[in-house]
Amino acid sequence: MGKNILFHSYKINNTVINNRVGVAPMTRISATEEGYITDKMIKYYRSFAKGGFGLIITEGTYIDDQNSQTYRNQPGIAFEGQAQAWKKVVDAVHAEGGKIFMQLQHTGPLSQGNRFTEKKIAPSAIQPKGEQLTFYLGEGKFTVPREITKAEMNAVKNNFVEAAKRAESVGFDGVELHGANGYLLDSFLTEYTNQRTDEYGGSTENRVRFLVEISREVTKAVGSDFIVGMRISQSKVNDYFYKWSGKKEDANIIFTSLGQSGLDYIHVTEYDALQPAFAEGEETLVSLAKKYSLLPIIANGQLENVENAINMLKSGDADLIALGKGALADHDWVRKVENEVELSVFNPTAVLHPVADIKDFEME
Repeated sequence: MGKNILFHSYKINNTVINNRVGVAPMTRISATEEGYITDKMIKYYRSFAKGGFGLIITEGTYIDDQNSQTYRNQPGIAFEGQAQAWKKVVDAVHAEGGKIFMQLQHTGPLSQGNRFTEKKIAPSAIQPKGEQLTFYLGEGKFTVPREITKAEMNAVKNNFVEAAKRAESVGFDGVELHGANGYLLDSFLTEYTNQRTDEYGGSTENRVRFLVEISREVTKAVGSDFIVGMRISQSKVNDYFYKWSGKKEDANIIFTSLGQSGLDYIHVTEYDALQPAFAEGEETLVSLAKKYSLLPIIANGQLENVENAINMLKSGDADLIALGKGALADHDWVRKVENEVELSVFNPTAVLHPVADIKDFEME
């Protein structure tokens, strides 16, 4: 296929990524019960870098020993010891020439396995839709969270800051704040989960405020070369078809606000990144993010098809793409495409199990 746009390098802040293809964050529940990295996870992340992915974004990682953990056996960066364990992953990825960002996650209302507490916090005391994900060892309906206080919101901001600083200290190239999929930050953004009557509820400008404040605090606290991004979606793990009610105007407010918050990039995830964001209009959520934020954009959603990936980048709407299923099916997706080797047929049963197991993809 030659030197197509997939293999052009790209610079975010002062970090050069070798190509335009990244690994999307994917929950693996392969850490120890105490949230420490395992040898299996080191091999798992190394294999993507060895397979040619220029950027790897880790699975969502909990940030504190309070309400942030989402799943049992989820890794954390709440303590210095957890951070030091992650250094082995960072070193493995860097040894293969890749860059790696840590995704920092606060679960908010959607926790289904927190070893520190059974209590959940959210913008409002509203029971989440749907049921827990059995895929990730959950069972039954979500319980009703408690409304987060202003003092707790300040603590959450500080916990994001401290987690980012720990990630920076062990050599990560950046962090991605998880503002998508129904977790705490996204639950502030979503009208029906945020029924607050203070300055964080009501209008879209108010509902995006907490995300902006966290972005500002984190970017101020880390070095100027350390990358800070945010992942944004409309859909949620427990409400797959949700769309912003304000449509394009919501996109304008959300992405403009985030674009002015100090972030280095926005990572947009949709089921299909090439489809229109709303029933009315042709613009994708990716194109709206680029138009209003004026930041580098990472696009995720059905882009394991090589032609779709190239078209997304050539459109100028996205600067990088991130693969989930495609990366799991082929840890060496980039090398295969570069060398015109046929990609694996995607087999959900074989690869969509939430464990960082590379027995089927071992590359010597």
